[in-house]
Amino acid sequence: MVNGILTRMTEPTRPLPDAPAEATDSAPAAVNITRLVAEAMSKSGILWIRLPGGDTHPAWFVWHDDGDERGTGPAAYVISGIGEQPLPWLPAEVDLLLRSKDSGGRLLTIGATVREIAPTDDAWEAAAALLRPERLNLVGTTEDVDTRWRQGCTIHVLTPHGRPTEQPGAYAAEPGSRRIAPAKAATARWRPWHWRGRPQSRRGTR
Repeated sequence: MVNGILTRMTEPTRPLPDAPAEATDSAPAAVNITRLVAEAMSKSGILWIRLPGGDTHPAWFVWHDDGDERGTGPAAYVISGIGEQPLPWLPAEVDLLLRSKDSGGRLLTIGATVREIAPTDDAWEAAAALLRPERLNLVGTTEDVDTRWRQGCTIHVLTPHGRPTEQPGAYAAEPGSRRIAPAKAATARWRPWHWRGRPQSRRGTR
């Protein structure tokens, strides 16, 4: 038995078989763009709208995954105006920058068509019904809100289309951040009134 054990321990080790070529040289799995857009839209309530000139505006939205009666497919519904988020005039085509819910960073950039729903449009009530439940701190009854939105707000439908210009593994070299223009000082000339006058020296500087 002892010799048998020594024989097994000193027996040369056989090399492992080579791994299949497809296991080492396999290409990365393709990204399902439709699923990625749907997940990014449904898991985040904020997107960035980039205009053709390059200006980018954040906006909260509601993702409607069933499309509408016109058959335009899944789309993001955005409302802006008096008492709501400020947005500039939107052209017929914009870019949507979608963020990752995990990191908050840029996940996807894709083009989208813009359609404005007029208050007299038959689709307006359905669009308002999508937006109302997701609007935080909404004040007033349904009738009050609809009246206010009809008179002073605009509802846009943003429908993604085409191939993304940015996606996981293919991002632009620039970070996308922009310098914020400094605002004018609120007390550049006038200083607030102080009881018994302003002190001659600042506290903690003596």
